Amino acid sequence: MKYSIIIPTLNEEKLLPQLLKQLTGGIVLPKSEYEIIISDGGSKDGTEQIAASFGCSFIKHELDRKENISAGRNKGGLKAQGEWLIFLNADVRLADVKNFFCFLEEHVNLSTLSAVGGHVKIFPEEEIFSDRIYHGFYYYYFHLLNFLGMGTGRGECQIVKKNVFDEIKGYDENLAAGEDFDLFKRIKKIGTILLTDDILVYESPRRFRRFGYLRVSLTWFRNSISIVLMKKSISREWEEVR
Repeated sequence: MKYSIIIPTLNEEKLLPQLLKQLTGGIVLPKSEYEIIISDGGSKDGTEQIAASFGCSFIKHELDRKENISAGRNKGGLKAQGEWLIFLNADVRLADVKNFFCFLEEHVNLSTLSAVGGHVKIFPEEEIFSDRIYHGFYYYYFHLLNFLGMGTGRGECQIVKKNVFDEIKGYDENLAAGEDFDLFKRIKKIGTILLTDDILVYESPRRFRRFGYLRVSLTWFRNSISIVLMKKSISREWEEVR
């Protein structure tokens, strides 16, 4: 199997169907070459039923303690059979499913790359001017950080070679936030990361609309500095926004 698409969820009945409809209807590969795994953190809504209706594998969190997104992604990675792990957040859509997988087939699948990150924008129907400025800046900022050897990439879409993921023991489950930055930082030490706008995903603006770009940016910045200097995140929990 080439690709395992891993989607961590928690009460995502509203947005998850958009992504699953895209994937199940738009991937132009034999079904034997990919799988879709929903790794759920204990949803109380219809997320599990939605996953079943699209024929996805479903991992259910049944412990009393709350599961963070790192643990959810790692559970998906442990179950995955693909040579490449495609981690997608439940509140994203691919700009073009066919182009996404054509790019992977032509430039990633047989390459020596360790990981791939993409360009993230806001849903086109909800995008405003500040969204374009903010996400455009972050795309080139992440390019600069990778050029400087730090390694970083946004968790909305991270594509990692399975053997590399296993070697570095996946996402750090002790991190409540910044786990995506930390993963690519560790991968950069042992392999090559490609950041490309050929991998384009759109995300919901729900977090930015609720908290504002300034607050979200400060939280990201504080967590990233803490991870670099102390190997732990400032945030103890990444607040659910639905």
